Amino acid sequence: MGIAYGMRMINCNRLGTHGSRLLTFLGLTILSVAAQQSNLQVDPTRTSVNFTLGDVLHTVRGTFQLKRGALQLDTSAGKLTGEIVVDAKSGASGSGMRDRKMHREVLESEKYPEISFHPDRLEGPVATAGKSSVKVHGVVGIHGVEREITVPAEVEMSADHWTATVHFTVPFEKWGMKNPSTLFLRVNDSVEIDLTAAGSVVPPGTHASTQ
Repeated sequence: MGIAYGMRMINCNRLGTHGSRLLTFLGLTILSVAAQQSNLQVDPTRTSVNFTLGDVLHTVRGTFQLKRGALQLDTSAGKLTGEIVVDAKSGASGSGMRDRKMHREVLESEKYPEISFHPDRLEGPVATAGKSSVKVHGVVGIHGVEREITVPAEVEMSADHWTATVHFTVPFEKWGMKNPSTLFLRVNDSVEIDLTAAGSVVPPGTHASTQ
């Protein structure tokens, strides 16, 4: 009886050890998955959208304001989802007359008040800490037209904040917009967009707020 009891105790100890190891493994697995998934809050005060348009005399520069944004990053699956939405009506270049024509005749911002970007995947790994150079694929919506684009992006991550810079070109006619050459003398047939976004990294399971 003593031997049988002892064997049962040994088996129980082994089960306890295996169970402890299993729980530890599961816990580490959960932590690892959580570390690879992040909700990225977009901070309007740290996000800028700049546009550049060249003409025969000088370069026109202007800005747009962020309307709302929230992103979800899954580094293990190479996915970046969510949205960044810009207020088309906020576009300003420093000239009231030029801006009124831009909104009325090119952007038609009363009819199309938002410019949106919905990413869906990444090309290249994003480090959980430090800088990474990747490509972002997604859909841009401008002037009622949506088109797929893949653009280079510089991303910097830390435990509690992130930043990303993206540059892409928008040909006016490709998005159904009037070429502004008739408005601003002779200008390029496309506009350069530079987006710098930044914000906080919020814990997994917590949805990033859309501003």
